[in-house]
Amino acid sequence: MENAIKLRDIMLAKGWVFYHFTDETNLPSIQNHGLLSMHEMRRLGIGMVPGGNEWSLDADKRSGMDRYVHLCFFEEHPMEYITKKEGRISRTRFLRIDPNVLTIEGALITKEVANKAGVQPRPASEMVEELDLKVIYTRTDWKDPKVQVRLREARKNELLVPAHIPTELIRNLR
Repeated sequence: MENAIKLRDIMLAKGWVFYHFTDETNLPSIQNHGLLSMHEMRRLGIGMVPGGNEWSLDADKRSGMDRYVHLCFFEEHPMEYITKKEGRISRTRFLRIDPNVLTIEGALITKEVANKAGVQPRPASEMVEELDLKVIYTRTDWKDPKVQVRLREARKNELLVPAHIPTELIRNLR
């Protein structure tokens, strides 16, 4: 947990956050319940506009990733672009998630899309040292082809939070 706490402390000091994108029509439910995993939403009978397509949602369910709220490290996400292009989401809101989410018991990190075959999520405290924090959080020359490769890889990183993120950890919900 020590590495996760160090990263949390740095993020808090610098004002950095994690992100979760959603359709704005989901905001009333999120205001009432916080961010819930797909599994929790199904269990509670809560409807919503999903960010993933049917294939992605099925893959999450098969791999158990539907039991986690998925967060990203950037205020943009390739899946968000696709969902808008395909018309599944009309108005996107990127929710800013407090770094204290790192200390929630059972938080995991992946270096790839979480539901990709063979991806092994690991505890956040173990994965922090494997993240390319320089390309994520500092100004780098994004025109440099080597940095572009690192950036593409870093955009695949996910923070997975079990079941629920309370509204207190969502900074721009209201």
